Amino acid sequence: MSIRHSSVVAAPIADVFAWHGRPGAFTRLAPPWKPISLRTEADSLENGTAVLQLPGGLSWVSRHDPEGYSPPHRFVDEVASTGPASLPASLLKWRHSHEFTDVGSNRTRVTDHVMTPIGSRALRPMFRYRHRQLADDLEAHRQATEYGMKPMTIAVTGSSGLVGSALCAFLTTGGHTVIRLVRREARGPLEREWNPLAPSATLLDGVDAVAHLAGASIAGRFTERHRRGIRDSRVEPTRLLAEVAAASRSGPKVFVSASAIGIYGTDRGEEHLSENSSLGDDFLARVVSDWEDATSPARAAGIRVAAVRTGIVQSAQGGSLKIYRPLFALGVGGRIAGGHQWVSWIDIDDLLDIYYRALFDERVAGPVNAVSPHPVRNAEYARTLARVLRRPALVPVPALGPRIILGTEGSRNLVEGGQFVNPAVLAAINHTFRREDLESSLRHQLGRYLR
Repeated sequence: MSIRHSSVVAAPIADVFAWHGRPGAFTRLAPPWKPISLRTEADSLENGTAVLQLPGGLSWVSRHDPEGYSPPHRFVDEVASTGPASLPASLLKWRHSHEFTDVGSNRTRVTDHVMTPIGSRALRPMFRYRHRQLADDLEAHRQATEYGMKPMTIAVTGSSGLVGSALCAFLTTGGHTVIRLVRREARGPLEREWNPLAPSATLLDGVDAVAHLAGASIAGRFTERHRRGIRDSRVEPTRLLAEVAAASRSGPKVFVSASAIGIYGTDRGEEHLSENSSLGDDFLARVVSDWEDATSPARAAGIRVAAVRTGIVQSAQGGSLKIYRPLFALGVGGRIAGGHQWVSWIDIDDLLDIYYRALFDERVAGPVNAVSPHPVRNAEYARTLARVLRRPALVPVPALGPRIILGTEGSRNLVEGGQFVNPAVLAAINHTFRREDLESSLRHQLGRYLR
């Protein structure tokens, strides 16, 4: 079967082709709703080999065909083998031609041409996702270049997490160099070993910026051990890293740290919150406040510091959507604890754009709310997700349910509470969102596009 999908992106052909050849391209194009992960990335579009991890212990080895390599117009990959278990021979018939045509006015027609026995119905959402991701990422990098951004060397903590891995791929496909700060022995020049409680004085030498995303998950019962893990993984490691940045003679000029809208408190009712609003006084609010304060050594040294106060991230690969999706797909989803609480959410790709802007835009300093301009109530979230999945949302979950699983405090922090948060700082600088309404975000992240 022959399948074609084509669209035009607003970028020169040379830039589009180069983007595909950089590290991170596969990660940026991989549909998040598919159970496929990258084990080894191809190092060349001409003759490189990629290894993908499939469910059930299967792997998919894809090789680029030198005969199909014609920069900047085409490159080709085809499946070479699977293992360790055997797949039907018919599934080994996969040849994917990536074609690029200059259509003038710095625009490029991108065409995916695949020869495979897999039906087009299964592949069309994947192609739509890939082309949308490509167009949006190229546009984000174009805007950054117009603003004056040049290639940077960026140190990233938390690079293996949901947001960190996506951010690293986004940055490297944009032509930036990413240095991953890892808690094990470094493997190669693009990693540096980082002891969060005893960082090396030279850890950030030669780095232009820091994106600090590391921190233990807040999900779970709020036992004393869990509380300690939340706090200890954030406050002191951030302070020590900020001190290294401040003391480094050839270190960063920008320090962007993760933060959270939990700083405003567990439940602020109908109050509209901006970056200038008063802070909360519960456990999470105090931790996040101390987390932000821990960056003060970098700020005192003249480094521009931004704290990205992140809302509820929407991605099929993690967070609340990964939990809700199978429940709603089975038809057993619904509003939680009455459903009137506000959900201030953010599409994961919009979150990456906000981190990116914080890296290059000098107007972004201090706290910045990383949320969509359109928060929704929990009941509306449930209705929207059900509509996207074409399932009913008829099974409300009383507050007692999450309290049994998470405990009273955990349920109050993670489920029952809510905040109506506005991205006031971003609005003031006319920042644009890729997907600012919930339904468009969910459809993109789950591959449930309207015809």
